[in-house]
Amino acid sequence: MMTKMLELETKEDRMELLSQTAASFVERAKKHDENATFPFENFEDLHSIGYPSLSIPKKYGGGGIPLDELLTYQQIIGKADGSTALSIGWHMGIMKHLGENEVWKEETYAAVAKDVIENGALLNNAATEPATGSPTRGGRPGTSAIQEENGWIINGRKTFTTMAPVLQYFVVSASIEGTEDVGSFLVNRDQAGVSVEETWDSIAMRGSGSHDLILENVKVEKNDLAEMLSSKKRTPAGWLLHIPACYLGIAQAAQKEAVEFAMNYSPNSILGTISELPNVKKKMGDVELLLMESRHFLYSVAKKWDVSSEDIRKTMGAELGAVKLSVTNKAVEAVDLAMRIVGARSLSQQSNLQRYYRDVRAGLHNPPMDDMTIMQLADQSIKSLQ
Repeated sequence: MMTKMLELETKEDRMELLSQTAASFVERAKKHDENATFPFENFEDLHSIGYPSLSIPKKYGGGGIPLDELLTYQQIIGKADGSTALSIGWHMGIMKHLGENEVWKEETYAAVAKDVIENGALLNNAATEPATGSPTRGGRPGTSAIQEENGWIINGRKTFTTMAPVLQYFVVSASIEGTEDVGSFLVNRDQAGVSVEETWDSIAMRGSGSHDLILENVKVEKNDLAEMLSSKKRTPAGWLLHIPACYLGIAQAAQKEAVEFAMNYSPNSILGTISELPNVKKKMGDVELLLMESRHFLYSVAKKWDVSSEDIRKTMGAELGAVKLSVTNKAVEAVDLAMRIVGARSLSQQSNLQRYYRDVRAGLHNPPMDDMTIMQLADQSIKSLQ
């Protein structure tokens, strides 16, 4: 029987088990990228070690791990396969956020948590729509929820529903008919009228299964209105740091590929390998500096989040956005430099670097968006002088 991460006592032991489990993701990533298929095997492997339950609070039977530890694991998976890391990261972060902040009714969250722990059920938000773009821009959902005597009827289409092939639960944002309100509804995959249309044709994160979710007269219970969104001010979300952790992992994989190439490639025009050439060493050093800065920024802010009060956390929005902006942009730069080290061979379909190059750019389009973060930082600098 496979050891479960929940059974291990130390972070180091859990890191070792996850690293062993994710080792097989590396070769699979190439296949799934080429075929634009979903890596079901990776999620079965993660379920086999109990990974999806690690971020659930201990009082619900989960691991209750801090944010800092979650990011460590997400970086390990990102280094093996970016698509899998980004996908499972949404589940891990959302389950952590909902459980720690008691966002839903306790019985609703407890039932989902039980399904995750016992059956490996997975959950993700379904918020983006063709007409609204990113939900962080504030567009009102075209998806509608009509109240009936015994519940709700939901109709709509959601795009970018990452991990759609294996999700058991969709957290769907919908406009409540006849009101200005927007609600968040818990929709089970098994309910009538729920379907997934395989529309994902991106050149980045091709294995993330970010297809369209179709909701046609889906009937849900009264209590499946999990949260009212329209009356709530958006608050800083530490769990979203799973995003830069993923892209840092991808950049780390690109660094490994480039350094190994440099240490082994010896054209007959030089003695030794290209790793000894000043121009190559400069690029290698630049990559190391970028990743070092990213690690320190990411994990120092994560640790601050872990030890801070709710009042302090409410002030960390710009700081969290700055981490995402800095780490993802540095990851893009690091992969570019790695490809310059390897040269034209990095553009070969046989090279993992061309996949890292495509995947890492997806981070530029994950929330929060760079322009919104820069505006927040500008406001913060003004406020500090008032």
